[in-house]
Amino acid sequence: MIKSLVTGGAGFIGSNLVDKLLSIGHSVVCVDNEFADNEMFYWNPDAINVKADITNYEEIKNLFNSVDYVFHMAAESRIGPAILNPIKAAEINILGTNIVLQCSRESNVKRVIYSSTSSGYGSNPIPNVETQPDDCLNPYSVSKISAEKICKMYSDMYKLPTIIFRYFNVYGERAPSRGQYAPVIGIFLRQKKAGQKLTVVGDGEQRRDFIYVGDVVEANIKAATKDIDKKFFGEVFNVGSGENISINEIAQMIDNNIEHIPPREGEARITLANIEKIRNLFDWSPKMNLKDWVKPYLI
Repeated sequence: MIKSLVTGGAGFIGSNLVDKLLSIGHSVVCVDNEFADNEMFYWNPDAINVKADITNYEEIKNLFNSVDYVFHMAAESRIGPAILNPIKAAEINILGTNIVLQCSRESNVKRVIYSSTSSGYGSNPIPNVETQPDDCLNPYSVSKISAEKICKMYSDMYKLPTIIFRYFNVYGERAPSRGQYAPVIGIFLRQKKAGQKLTVVGDGEQRRDFIYVGDVVEANIKAATKDIDKKFFGEVFNVGSGENISINEIAQMIDNNIEHIPPREGEARITLANIEKIRNLFDWSPKMNLKDWVKPYLI
């Protein structure tokens, strides 16, 4: 039986991946410390569930024994909290990733899929393509892009196969909706349900590339299991829809009861993924359309 380990496996994207891996017959080790400011954590009872911290080498190293694939999703995953506590963001995202990679190396893991972020593109012109230079505008993106470079080093120096995914704005089932830094679609749906005004940051004309969590899960599984040339290990791949939409347009899809709140520091004005690289190598393309996904929630 194939054995996979998912860090951050009780969170939004991680729990969706755990469920899918179990459904296709993997044995799954789910590691999470419930550090994220989520209203719920999702532990699948069919997984081997371990509450542990990825920054503690001694605590997690034995969990990697006999593991085939590692999906590293645990992180300080939001820009706002990272700005407030850059030391903690660096500890989790840089040190934690290094420890996960070292544990994977010592256990001869077949492949590590690292979940990174499109925020590393910063103010680069769109569409964002993997060959663009880094432009990190905040402590979150600095810490995540630094960890990308550690992944590449482990592939180059230690021959540990790694694949780096830069997610754009992920939405879907189980997305957190608490706090101003939660993903915007989850916030809007919660506010509508509560009869509150939808809080649009800034003028709302900033545009984002939104990608469905189920499509992200599929990308991870393909990247782990597809036979590819080893020259691609340590490389970055965009995971987005290849389309973008303004925050105002999303708000108007959900409710016209809107109020604007002050803009935030350290965020790009526009994001848009070029997804040719992942489409060509992993035969992956997004299947879910944002407007179709939102419709059932508006009834």
